[in-house]
Amino acid sequence: MIIHLLAPFFSGSHQRWAEGYARHSQHTIRLFTLPGRHWKWRMHGAAVQLAQEFLAQPEQPDLLLTTDMLDTATFLSLTRSRTAKLPVAVYFHENQLTYPWSPTDEDVHQKRDRHYGWINYTSALAADALLFNSHYHQQSFLAALPGFLNAFPDYKGLDTVEGIASKSQVLYLGMDFLYSEEIMPQDRKSPPVLLWNHRWEYDKNPDAFFRVCKQLKSEGRSFKLVILGEQFAKAPAVFSKAQQAFNKEIIHWGFAKDKQEYIRWLQKSTILPVTSNQDFFGGSIVEAMYHGVYPLLPNRLAYPEHIPKECHTTHLYETEEDLLIKLRQLLLLPTPSSQHDSFRSWVSHYGWQQLASVYDQKMEGISNQG
Repeated sequence: MIIHLLAPFFSGSHQRWAEGYARHSQHTIRLFTLPGRHWKWRMHGAAVQLAQEFLAQPEQPDLLLTTDMLDTATFLSLTRSRTAKLPVAVYFHENQLTYPWSPTDEDVHQKRDRHYGWINYTSALAADALLFNSHYHQQSFLAALPGFLNAFPDYKGLDTVEGIASKSQVLYLGMDFLYSEEIMPQDRKSPPVLLWNHRWEYDKNPDAFFRVCKQLKSEGRSFKLVILGEQFAKAPAVFSKAQQAFNKEIIHWGFAKDKQEYIRWLQKSTILPVTSNQDFFGGSIVEAMYHGVYPLLPNRLAYPEHIPKECHTTHLYETEEDLLIKLRQLLLLPTPSSQHDSFRSWVSHYGWQQLASVYDQKMEGISNQG
């Protein structure tokens, strides 16, 4: 098959996913991309630009694979001379119906924040198949649709929800673990090292993370900190405050210069206390687990899907106080090295070596159905 993959927000996990599938698939994957910036404008305008690029080239694909950041309905309307009979799948990395809005976003205050969810909705209507990166993501999106549509005055389209659900399925995020095998494991030494390896943004809830660290420090608990992750111009103020408050505990602060350095810091870390309020999959959590970092995750979002059910009690927490209790215990009893292989085995099925063939079969099925 020839698959045209349209990725209008080409950076971070979106880029790694698209390039990873193109690299590991048995099909021919052509990438149509735009730089990963100005996410709102990408959702509005990328369809026009990518439609022009698609029409300007002669190759006719067997399948179109788009993402949630593309106004797929508009793209198809602009290319209908070539796409009218093409099967179309949309991969949902996230969605704008249930993604928590920043409290400082002016669109919320001006009551114009529904249009991005509407783009996701019409894309879902236009596609032949919807692919979600976790069961949590699929279920939360479908559950949110009736309430989202009910906010409109009439002709609400509630009868479309069942049809959208019937063409929805889960296809976990593919990840490339091969590069990791070339890096020698690092020694994990005492005291335990707490890891942050997420974006420096409000939805990852850094306030709770550093609040827990502050409490542990006030109790005289011994630990170190590795703070990784992508930073933006308007990072939450808690980061600059934490850099001063934990200057004696911090052994690394900021974005790693390359993937090799990033992996080495993961391998030096001991415990991953996650406090995020949003994660439809959690690629950074999976990466850390693959490298043997002990996960302490909220019992919500997509996280329970990464932990075997028999280990939920140990690795999932309910409240911030529960997280503190578990962390105190771990700081006294550092993670046994024998568990590191277990963490890797829990998440290794997300590797492209296992998932590429699953993706290929899904795409073949969608194409045949279309």
